[in-house]
Amino acid sequence: MQLRHLTCVGMVLLGLSTPTIIQAADTDDLGALTLAKASELFNRNNREVLLSKRGVDGAKADTLTAAQRPNPTFSLNSNNFKLSGSNGDGGINDRTLDTIARIEQPIERGNKRALRMAVADNALQASELDLRDSLRQQKRSLHGAYYDLLLAQETERILLENQALFDNMLKAAELRLKAGDIAATDAARIRIDVLRAQNDLRQARADKEKAQVDLGYLMGKEQEAQRIIIGETWPSTASILAELNAESLDQRPDIQAAMTRIQMANENRKLAQAQTVRDITIGMQYEHYPSMGGGGGGNNNGRNTIGAGFSIPLFTGYQYQGEIARAEVDYTTAIEAEERIRANAASEVQRARADLDAAIEKVNRYDQNMMQEAEKTAQAAEFAYQHGAMGVTDLLDARRVLRALQLDAATAHADFAKSLANWHAALNSNTTE
Repeated sequence: MQLRHLTCVGMVLLGLSTPTIIQAADTDDLGALTLAKASELFNRNNREVLLSKRGVDGAKADTLTAAQRPNPTFSLNSNNFKLSGSNGDGGINDRTLDTIARIEQPIERGNKRALRMAVADNALQASELDLRDSLRQQKRSLHGAYYDLLLAQETERILLENQALFDNMLKAAELRLKAGDIAATDAARIRIDVLRAQNDLRQARADKEKAQVDLGYLMGKEQEAQRIIIGETWPSTASILAELNAESLDQRPDIQAAMTRIQMANENRKLAQAQTVRDITIGMQYEHYPSMGGGGGGNNNGRNTIGAGFSIPLFTGYQYQGEIARAEVDYTTAIEAEERIRANAASEVQRARADLDAAIEKVNRYDQNMMQEAEKTAQAAEFAYQHGAMGVTDLLDARRVLRALQLDAATAHADFAKSLANWHAALNSNTTE
């Protein structure tokens, strides 16, 4: 920490700004990336998540719209304009015009405003839950990309060691060939395996580059994808055995969103039925009548009166039967959708648990038995070949078996890590936020 502070002071003295240091720190994190750091970058930069957040913002705006009361209406009308002649001289009080100023205020009945607000609030809550569900699903993709890159790195490491081993073997074989200790065909077999190892390594590097791009996109760091290096190892199977207890599916955001939409559909039903309650419009008006003598000045300026009234709609032709029927259908659909989502969630949990159990068994089998036996067999083959008790073909076969098992073991660890992430996602219990 003290070294970083001194570095910051030095860069300030050189005229460099501190944001450059922050950017460098982020870049360094990409070179030793952890799952927690990847999740942090994902939450901040992922484009799909940002798009889902815009949906929540729109739902918040809808709550403002739903809470508004109808605006009043003001009108001003003047009648009795003469088509020929004059309506008199002077101000409006001196003219033979009948002028009415009126203001009207619609009043909603049937609790419509409260029902609209309830519908909008439920829609907002459902949008927020949809955002959480989007995070849940996108996090599963993030974990998959993260462990795909770790697998690509592990594959590259294994193949690098394999190529170095073959290079050393080829050098030794060429020396023995010059000394007449081995046949030319044996040296040729080794050269072929060296070239094959080079091809495998090149493909592994290409796979790693693609995995870097995939992970970089999810974190919003695709421009720096080549810098991304995973700095962690595989998760251990021993640490999660106590966690394998299914939690209540009601905690999943997609199920909570479906339940919220049932409430919203129910409020929409009530709102549709409330349309049959007649709204009323009340009005107040001021009216100026002209003087009977018509213009000419004087004190006879006509009469000024005020009035009040109201209006109600008459449901003589239509009584909102269509809206009510549609709201009933939407309510039934929301119930059926919740049942379908809950059933899919239960199936997803069962599939994830089956995959996880199988992955744990595979990893333990590789780590506790197969790899140990394969390494012993390869060491015995090396010893036998060095002492002339085994031919080069058998040695190459032993090495191929060991390399294949190493790659299979790495794949098994990747499958376990992704199965564990899928299990947590299915239960919405992922602890890496």
